[in-house]
Parts: sequence; structure tokens; C-alpha cells
Amino acid sequence: MAEEVTASRRQFLKAMCACCAVLAADLPSAFATTSEMEAHLDAAKQAAGSDLVTYLRLADQAAPISGLPPVSPQELMALPTPEPGKVFDNLYFVGNSWVSCWAITTSDGIILIDAMDNDAEAQSIVIEGLQKVGLDPSSIKTIIITHGHGDHYGGANYLKNQYGCSIVMGEPDWKMLETALDFDTPDWGRPPVRDVSVEDGSVVTLGDTKIDILVTPGHTPGTITLVFGVKDADKTHRAMLWGGTAFNFARRDDRIERLQTYIDATERVRTLAKEQAVSVFISNHDLYDGAVAKLAQMKTGGDNPFVVGNETTLRALTVMNECAKATMIAWKA
Repeated sequence: MAEEVTASRRQFLKAMCACCAVLAADLPSAFATTSEMEAHLDAAKQAAGSDLVTYLRLADQAAPISGLPPVSPQELMALPTPEPGKVFDNLYFVGNSWVSCWAITTSDGIILIDAMDNDAEAQSIVIEGLQKVGLDPSSIKTIIITHGHGDHYGGANYLKNQYGCSIVMGEPDWKMLETALDFDTPDWGRPPVRDVSVEDGSVVTLGDTKIDILVTPGHTPGTITLVFGVKDADKTHRAMLWGGTAFNFARRDDRIERLQTYIDATERVRTLAKEQAVSVFISNHDLYDGAVAKLAQMKTGGDNPFVVGNETTLRALTVMNECAKATMIAWKA
């Protein structure tokens, strides 16, 4: 039985890692690129510059352009849990080196974004992390799950049972959890029971805080991206938390369709981000936004590293979009 669990875990990690490393089992022995693919890869590299190279991992399935070493989720999860921290006056990081969990404080309690892998992490990382930064976990009123993978919903049932909070998720992902999961592993808590369903244009409100919901499918059918205000003393910045970055659905029959929805979503949201002057672009995986390193940097003073500016936000979305287009060509070849 233990051997079966290990094999299941290995298969899961390989799938989750697909966006981060070139997997010999899935790709041809030699990368064949076309001029059209090269154009998209060049556009991605140009947009990435030197500060957004981590997003180039997305194209490594098409051609290894990031130059970054493969990443093991298992190794990242085994690292000591980083210290939680205050990012803005109303936004806090509580997570590990693999998956992030964010807490938004409002006049009527806490909105938690994602819930880690399982009950144990909900207790040791989320609850204890909130306590370390001076917040009361019992004030969690709402949990927004960015997408229906267990490393984001796994601890939600535990927190709901503890505090009676509501659980919010995109409608297609509620359906996915009720029918056929994308991935599963014994390390994850069980999917939550259907609660609050949101769609594109929904607004989640708690106290004085409103979070705009954008449906950005691809990573899962119902991935949601969140847009909200973050406060930094007398300044307010527009923040965006992209709900699902990787193309880790390569073995699915609908991978072409899903990747096209990702391409469409990044193009649509890039326009919206420009219109709303989004200047804070964060992720639910430290692998992309470097949240843990930025928190450490904040201790030295100076400008808040999470305020990357609108131009950098647009560049990040461009890298994601161009990497997806290059990958589409590779998958269709």
C-alpha cells in the first residue's frame, strides 16, 4: 500500500512540475521550433527582461528558454516554512515555499485566499501564521479558492469547521470537484462541499473591502483571478492575484482547448490591468512572484518590492501569453 501511495505521489509531482522542467517522458528528444514559435519565444524573453525570468519556465515545455533548473514541489514543501509577514496594511502572506496563502484584513474580518494542502498545514501554517503577525484566525469570514487543485483547497474544510467561514470558488471548478478531479494525492484534504459560486464580474464583499472576480480559465476550467485594493500608509495600489499560472494539463484530451482559454484570458486581463493601472502583481506560488524573497527584502527598508508598477504587470501577462502561444504551436506539431 505504501508503495502505491508513493507511486501516486510521484505521478502527481511529475504532473505539477510540468511547467517548471523539461520532462523527457513527455517531450521529443530534440526540440523542433518554427519561425512562428521562435517569434513568440523571443517576445516572451523580451517582455521578461531580467526581472521576470521565472515566468519563462512556462515555455520550457515548448523549448528550454528560461535557463532555470528544474523545480521539485516536494523539495520546496520540505523546506522550513518561511516566516509570515505583512505585505501591505491590509494584506499578509502566510504560506510555504511552494504554495502561497494570502490574508486580506477588512473592517469585518479576514478574507483568506487559498487554504494550503491539508488540515495540518491549515493549522501550522495558516492559523499559526496569522497569530504570529498579530491577527485572530477566528475572524476568518471568507475563503476564496483560486482554483480547484488540492494544494489550494486542501485545508478549507478544516478552517470552515473551525470558524464557520464561507468558501468561494468559480462555478466550473465546483463542478470539477463534484465530478472528476484534475489531480489528487493522499497528501491533500478532501474537496470542500459546494458553497458560494462566483462568475466573471462577481464581487466578493466583506466589510469595507470589495474583491473583483475575473474568470481566467486554462489552469483549471474555473480558475479565478482577484483584483482588489491594497493600502500602504496613505497610498492605495490596485493589486491582482493571478489564479493559476502553469500549463500542467498536458496529458488531458482537452489541453488545446484549455490552453486557448488561457491565451484569451491573459489578453483580456492585460487590457483590464492597463485600464485599472494595476501595480501589484502576485501569485499563489512563490515560484513565480518571489513573495518569500520580497518579504525578506522588506525587512531592510526602502520601497515596497511588491509594488512592481503597471508596466511590469503588463510585461508579466505578456510573458505568460507569449509562452502559452509558443506552447500551443509545440503541442499542435
